[in-house]
Amino acid sequence: MPTPPIPSPASAASGGALAGLRVLDLSRVLAGPYCAQMLADHGADVIKVEPPAGDETRGWGPPFVAPDTSAYYRNLNRAKKNIVVDLSAPEGRDILDALLRDTDVLVENFKAGTLAKWGYADEDLRQRHPALIHCRITGFGAEGPLGGQPGYDAVLQAYGGLMSVNGEQDGPPLRVGVPVVDQVTGILAFSGILLALHERHRSGLGQLVDCTLLDTAVSLLHPHSAAYLADGTVPRRTGSAHPSIAPYDSFAAADGPVFVAVGNDRQFGALADALGLPGLVDDPRFRANADRVRHQGELRAALAEAIAAHPRLAETRRDGGVARTMSTPRPPAPEGAGGRPASRRPSPTKGGRDSP
Repeated sequence: MPTPPIPSPASAASGGALAGLRVLDLSRVLAGPYCAQMLADHGADVIKVEPPAGDETRGWGPPFVAPDTSAYYRNLNRAKKNIVVDLSAPEGRDILDALLRDTDVLVENFKAGTLAKWGYADEDLRQRHPALIHCRITGFGAEGPLGGQPGYDAVLQAYGGLMSVNGEQDGPPLRVGVPVVDQVTGILAFSGILLALHERHRSGLGQLVDCTLLDTAVSLLHPHSAAYLADGTVPRRTGSAHPSIAPYDSFAAADGPVFVAVGNDRQFGALADALGLPGLVDDPRFRANADRVRHQGELRAALAEAIAAHPRLAETRRDGGVARTMSTPRPPAPEGAGGRPASRRPSPTKGGRDSP
C-alpha cells in the first residue's frame, strides 16, 4: 500500500501543521471532542457527527451562546463541520461508510461493543481501511472487570484516587474543580494520534490509539504514587500545600491570600531575606527542602506572621531569584493631575523561571 501523502510545507504554513488531514469526530461530551478540536485548531478538517438528539453537552448550561448551544459545548467544538446522522439505522451506516473512505483519523467514545454491533469491529475497520487511525476513548477500557462500563470525569476522579488527595487535611475528599481527567485524556489522545500519524508516514498503516479515563486518572497521581511505590507512604490530603516541597502553600497576606512557591534552597534563602527572616536558612529544621517538608508546621508558623505584614499586589518583581507578588510596605505614590495617584509602569521581570 502506498504511504499517504504528507501535506506540502506551503499548505502546512497556510493552514496549520495538520492542514489536509481529514478527521471524523463521532465522540461526545468532553475528552473526544477536546481531542478533535485540538486537531482542528492545527488545521485538520474535522467533521463532527451527532445523533439526532445532539451531543448532550449542548444542554449543559446556562450560559447558552445560541439556541440549544451551551457555552460548554461551543468551547469544545469550534472549528468543526457538523452533520446529524442516526448510526443506529442502516441509512446512517451507509453515510458513515462513505465518510470513512476519505477519513484519516476516526475519534469515537462509544460504549465498548457499540461499533462492533453496527459492523465496525476493530478488525473490520483495519481490513476495510488499513490506513485509518482509530482513536478510541472509554471510561474503563474494552476488557477487564470494568470493561465497557461508562465513565464520567468525576466518577474517575473518585475511583482513580484523585479525590482522595484533594481537599483540606481534616476535610472530606473533593473533586478537582475542572474536569482534569477528561481534558488530559483528550490531550493524550491528541498526542497518540500524532504518534500514529508519524508511524503511518513510514509504514502506510494506521494504528489503534486506545485511551481510557482510568489510565489518565492513575497517571495523574504523581507524586503521591511515586512516594507510595518508593516507601509505602500512604497519600494524604494537604490542602494547597505540596507533599514534597516546602514552602509551597497559600498564606494570608495583609490584603488577602497569596501563594508562595519555593522550589529550591536558593529561592528559600531569597524569600527569607525578602521577609526579613535571614536566620531561617541557618535553622537546622529548614536548611534543605527535605528538612522543611518534615517540619512544615513549624515553617508555616515562622513564615505566616511575616507574610501577613505584606500586601499581595503592591509590586510584582523578581528579587534575589524569587518571583514575588508581595513587597514591603511603601509610601503612597505621588499624586498626579486631578489628585489621583500618578501612574507607575511596572518594572520588567528578568531572568528565567523555576517550575517545581
